Amino acid sequence: MNFDDKAEGDTVFESNGISVIVTSSSLALLEGVEIDYVEDLQGSTFVFNNPNATGGCGCGKSFSA
Repeated sequence: MNFDDKAEGDTVFESNGISVIVTSSSLALLEGVEIDYVEDLQGSTFVFNNPNATGGCGCGKSFSA
């Protein structure tokens, strides 16, 4: 996940004034994924809800589908 302002050949999604650019190679992996931004006592972070994931690792950074 990076900040970018170029979307050449990529797909752009917009929601609530925010643009999200997804590369064509990642598009199929992210189908149905919901992204939320959460602020709590521990800080702030992006949360990904992936209904396609069938398992994950303990670190929360990878998944299997």
